[in-house]
Amino acid sequence: MRVLMVVAALLALAPFGRASAQDADAGQRVFNQCRACHTINQSGRSGVGPNLYGIWGRPAGSIEGFRYSAPMREKATAGLVWNEETLAAYITDPKAVVPGGSMSYPGLRNEQQRNDLLAYLQRASTATAN
Repeated sequence: MRVLMVVAALLALAPFGRASAQDADAGQRVFNQCRACHTINQSGRSGVGPNLYGIWGRPAGSIEGFRYSAPMREKATAGLVWNEETLAAYITDPKAVVPGGSMSYPGLRNEQQRNDLLAYLQRASTATAN
């Protein structure tokens, strides 16, 4: 009976843990910090930083016409591709992923905000009408 109660409690909590793991709407609010340098609109222009539309699965340093730093171009040549793992690391500490890179953002240490931002980036970078 005790085991059954523990299992029932875990099942009751599971949906809440999963739902709070990533919230794209909350991530959109976190992205407001990024808007000073980045856009995320289909066919949008780049700003100080590259347009992030389509970043999910995109090779690093691949926006035509954007002037990337030499360290970012080196990472691109080495095969860096933006996915959940690489973006999470980069958003946490850009200088650890691309030492000497030009991104001045110090990093987002809050794990929940980072997860929410990743959910937003994935949703917004693959939307057909942005």
